[in-house]
Amino acid sequence: MEMQNINELYEKVILGEKREDFERFRALLLEYNQRYNLTTILEEKDMYYKHFLDSAAGAYLFKENARVAEIGSGAGFPSIVLKILRPDLSFDLFESVGKKCDFLCAVVDNFGFQKMNIYNIRAEDAAKDAKFRERYDHATARAVARMNTLSEYCLPFVKVGGSFIAYKSGDVTEINEAESAYKTLGAKKAAVYPYALPEDYGERVLAVIEKTRPTPTKYPRGNGKERKNPL
Repeated sequence: MEMQNINELYEKVILGEKREDFERFRALLLEYNQRYNLTTILEEKDMYYKHFLDSAAGAYLFKENARVAEIGSGAGFPSIVLKILRPDLSFDLFESVGKKCDFLCAVVDNFGFQKMNIYNIRAEDAAKDAKFRERYDHATARAVARMNTLSEYCLPFVKVGGSFIAYKSGDVTEINEAESAYKTLGAKKAAVYPYALPEDYGERVLAVIEKTRPTPTKYPRGNGKERKNPL
């Protein structure tokens, strides 16, 4: 599945049919941000470009009716944006900070989203649970950790034949440096899609890491080893 043209997404997110939904999401984010400090990006245009449009960029890399695990959901980027654009997708959101989970639950309730579950749990703990491990068509994450660390958090959730879709800055160095991590975790780099946000809002890439065999049971290692001693 290919990425949709960023200009087409711009029409849909910024100008078009989903504008009312994104305004509603933005209002909730601003309301809860006063209590929970969810984002430092508050100006309307910045939020639309840096959060909404960027999160939307990968919307059509997810297969139809896919089950998706989002790791480190934060304020719901990209998951809430993807759900608005792709209501066929099912999501389990894994977030270790309780206040962020409270916000995510409020958004899900406000929109009446179906097939969207919030779990207040660390990814490395959830990935050891048989009801989550290798149960998903895709895992995704945005702005959580470097790619070698992030892959260890995310790939254990993905079933063989599925993929981990990572939102990253325009520098592909860390994506290439993580090749050995992918191999160790039972995966390989399948594609890297570069794109530019309009009006000089930045160069970005989406990395698609394909799961080719089961992840060894020792991963993720836990106790912070994913960050302290990355693969």
